[in-house]
Amino acid sequence: MFDLKWIRENSEAFDEGLKRRGLGPLSAEVLKIDEERRSHLQALQDAQAERNNASKEIGKAKASGDEAAANAAIEKVAKIKSFIQSGEDTEREINERLTALLSSIPNLPHDDVPIGEDETQNELMRQVGGVPSFDFEPKEHFEIGEALGYLDFETAAKMSGSRFVLLSGPLARMERALAQFMLDLQTETHGYTEVSPPIMVKKNALYGTGQLPKFEEDLFKTTGDHYLIPTAEVPLTNIAADCIIDDDYLPRRYVAYSPCFRSEAGSAGRDTRGMIRQHQFMKVELVSITRPDQSDEELERMTSCAEEVLNRLGLAYQVLKLCTGDMGFGARRTFDIEVWLPGQDTYREISSCSVCGDFQARRMNGRYRVEGEKGTHFVHTLNGSGLAVGRTLVAVLENYQQADGSVVVPEVLRPYMNGLELIEPAKK
Repeated sequence: MFDLKWIRENSEAFDEGLKRRGLGPLSAEVLKIDEERRSHLQALQDAQAERNNASKEIGKAKASGDEAAANAAIEKVAKIKSFIQSGEDTEREINERLTALLSSIPNLPHDDVPIGEDETQNELMRQVGGVPSFDFEPKEHFEIGEALGYLDFETAAKMSGSRFVLLSGPLARMERALAQFMLDLQTETHGYTEVSPPIMVKKNALYGTGQLPKFEEDLFKTTGDHYLIPTAEVPLTNIAADCIIDDDYLPRRYVAYSPCFRSEAGSAGRDTRGMIRQHQFMKVELVSITRPDQSDEELERMTSCAEEVLNRLGLAYQVLKLCTGDMGFGARRTFDIEVWLPGQDTYREISSCSVCGDFQARRMNGRYRVEGEKGTHFVHTLNGSGLAVGRTLVAVLENYQQADGSVVVPEVLRPYMNGLELIEPAKK
């Protein structure tokens, strides 16, 4: 969401930001509705003042015994009251049009975000770690897991359909181990506060973080008025909704491990095999609530916290700065982390860390107060994967696979797996 006063005073900058997003100018349309709203509000205020004056005329006329004047004033008040009542309906209609338009406009990109149409124009920031070499043809994770006997898409499909998986034995334990390792790292080393949030939220929470109304088709809705969360970003960020936080309490850093649910609308034919793109998956999510002057530095910090997971797992990765055409709806700037997958012979996204500025805070009314100052200010919000657990499991399987089909357990995970060092095929 945007500050209308800022758009009025910076209409060219607003349209320029949208142009960098690949969109046409919208300031004129926004300001036209805004002017209609302001003119209508002025008319309602004038009518209210006129009604107050007419009400006083009634009293004066009755006090002087002038019934004709009193009746005329009463009739005038009735007409004004009718106008105000219909005017309030008009005000709601104008506000709904303005809110609908503003809600559909993506966040404006930071000045240093590269201009581009799609992922091919993202900017490589760094590559970390050596890509492993094999003396055999490396397999993809689903081939490895199915051969081990612990990765089962067929059984999952019988009960749930496509884009679901059933993990068992040591792979189920490794998924849990990865999550525990990530949570311990982010809480004990990086200072995040662990949260166990609801995985069903109401419409206002998804509106606050920007998933609604634009991305409703990608959400799973219950038969009631709840939605399954597409990411723990939603409940974690909404901790700040409708709150005024003391300045010295910022930044706040939260981490949660939760299931995530996405319909994957529009992804037909993409990653149909394997665990890369699932309707249900597990993720460790990082969220920060900061002052405006802290948020750019916090993005760098959050990204490094996510990278550290891969560093400790010994996985090669690269960090990209996303271009304007590949950035998410609510982001001002995004750094993607892509892990190396030998089976695919390429890097694939495993984390996306974004700073949203006050875009989400305005939608959810999240503010902070500086001691000794009048008024409040909108917080800045950030979110990032720390990491997607399923995709991390994919990376471990592919990078630690052995020629005989077994998989070495990364050393950092062994304490979480009762010392297990090697995953071997299940006995039939």
